Amino acid sequence: MPDETHGDLAIVLHSHMPYVEGFGTYPFGEEWLFDAACRSYLPILEVADRLTMTVTPVLADQLEDPGVAARLREFVARHRLGGAEIDARDAAAELQPAARAWAERYARVVDRLDSCEGNVVSAFAAAQDEGRIALMASAASHAVLPLVATEAGRRLQIDAGLRSHRRRFGPAAGFWLPECAYEPGLERLLAERSISYFCSDQSAAQSAADDPPLAPIATAAGPVAMPIDWPTVRRVWSWDGYPSDPVYAEHHSRSQQGTHLWSIAKQPYDPGAAAARAREQAAEFAAAVAERLAAHRERRGHRGLLVFAIDTELLGDWWSEGPIWLAELLSIAADHGISLVTLPQALAEHDAAERALLPSSWGENKDLSTWDSPEVSDLAWASRRLELRLLRAVAGNGLSQPVAERATRELLACQASDWAFIDKHGQAGDYGFQRAVNHAAAMLDALDCDEPPSPRMRNLAPDLSLVPLLEP
Repeated sequence: MPDETHGDLAIVLHSHMPYVEGFGTYPFGEEWLFDAACRSYLPILEVADRLTMTVTPVLADQLEDPGVAARLREFVARHRLGGAEIDARDAAAELQPAARAWAERYARVVDRLDSCEGNVVSAFAAAQDEGRIALMASAASHAVLPLVATEAGRRLQIDAGLRSHRRRFGPAAGFWLPECAYEPGLERLLAERSISYFCSDQSAAQSAADDPPLAPIATAAGPVAMPIDWPTVRRVWSWDGYPSDPVYAEHHSRSQQGTHLWSIAKQPYDPGAAAARAREQAAEFAAAVAERLAAHRERRGHRGLLVFAIDTELLGDWWSEGPIWLAELLSIAADHGISLVTLPQALAEHDAAERALLPSSWGENKDLSTWDSPEVSDLAWASRRLELRLLRAVAGNGLSQPVAERATRELLACQASDWAFIDKHGQAGDYGFQRAVNHAAAMLDALDCDEPPSPRMRNLAPDLSLVPLLEP
């Protein structure tokens, strides 16, 4: 990399949706998946350049399910584009400019869906093949791995995730730990599968006076940890971060047609003013990153690596102007003396520092309490009991292959981090709790059957192997 720049910025976008395909529509269910695809994934892929991204196996499983492409296109064309067109015609005059802007945005998404024949997974693969993004693998169903009870269960999640990634995108060098949930020992399981790097949030271990180097962290097992720079992430991912600017579209306020016509300030949404503000904030962000990298270089005498990681869905779905902000940032980074790198490039160009790597997550309090605390202890302990129950049943060799696979898929679904997160935060009524309970019941039903009932999860973990459960 040119030495005259301040240092390197690695932008990591984590793309994930719980398994909602076939499990409800409005307000909780497939609509989440379809909005993420049309408002985040496709717009981000249109501007992506030198990014590292994930596509979790459970997200790809849903997007590849037969019938999803047609339902996704119909949803965008009928409910999003069609709704915006109706608002552009019938809404109050001061709201019509916003409606027309949304109609143009959704029309572009329909065109992109047609260009990839509705296969959003292929759009990710194409961006990787073009060298614009590097893709990381992840666990099969986004389980918080430190909360999985056994090494066999952890290996199952890792193995199924890597099989999924390899079939769709090729061999994986990096692995996204769901929720960035790490505890010592996980790197050994990743090393078994030749994983070179993973991301970690170590900010809980740092006091205000700490000055940790902006550098990868070496582990004894081999895989390198890429520490997320939380002070930089907070500029976007916080209650007072960029997405809370009053000029932006209010995520929760929609017209009867489903169009975002009002701003956070509860005024008619002005797309031009919002886009201009997003570009201003991209410049603010670039200046702050440059300053942080320059200060590191001055103190340490060498280039730093700043890892900025957020959920892909924040850019576009939750923060409507996020793709504009990202496109501007990618365009102006070099002007601020910032070199954009993917994590594979960073691994090759930065020496790993010798530092302690502590248990952590990027959840509340930087620990595991989001998924394992009194509010959700019933879900956490039930998942562990189900895992042990399945391992006993598989070890007994009394299950047919179809029954064992069906029961295992239900366990994977039950282990997803999403249900406890949704339940603890009360974001969707009892949707998360009921999903966990129903998958638990389905696993037990499968174990009691000679032939498994027809699964509702039509495409979860299609590359599943039971071998990790059978290893000593």
